[in-house]
Amino acid sequence: MVTKEEKTIDTACPVSAMLELIGGKWKPVILYCLRSDTRRFGEIATRIPSISRKVLTDQLKELEQDNLIVRVQFNETPPRVEYSLSELGKSMAPVLAEMAKWGTENIFNQRA
Repeated sequence: MVTKEEKTIDTACPVSAMLELIGGKWKPVILYCLRSDTRRFGEIATRIPSISRKVLTDQLKELEQDNLIVRVQFNETPPRVEYSLSELGKSMAPVLAEMAKWGTENIFNQRA
C-alpha cells in the first residue's frame, strides 16, 4: 500500500516555503474563493468553472492535509460537505487580497 508522506518544507527562503503550500494553478484560487465564506463543493466548482471536478477534489484534499482549509461532513441524506478556511488559511487573507488587487490593477485594467 502506498501512503502519502507528510510534506517537509526544506528551504531557507520564506517565499519558497509558502509556495510549497499554495503553489500551483488552483490552490490560491480555491483559497481566494473561500476567503469570506463557507462553501460546498458545488459552489466552489461553479465559482471556478475551468477546474475539473477531479482536480478540485485533489486540491481540496491537499489543502486540508496542509491545514489551510477545514472540511466538515454532515451525516445527512443527501450527504453534505462544507469547506472553509482554517485559522492558518485565514492568515493568508491579506496576501490573497493583495494578489487580487495587483491582478485588477495590472492585468484587468491593462486590457481595458
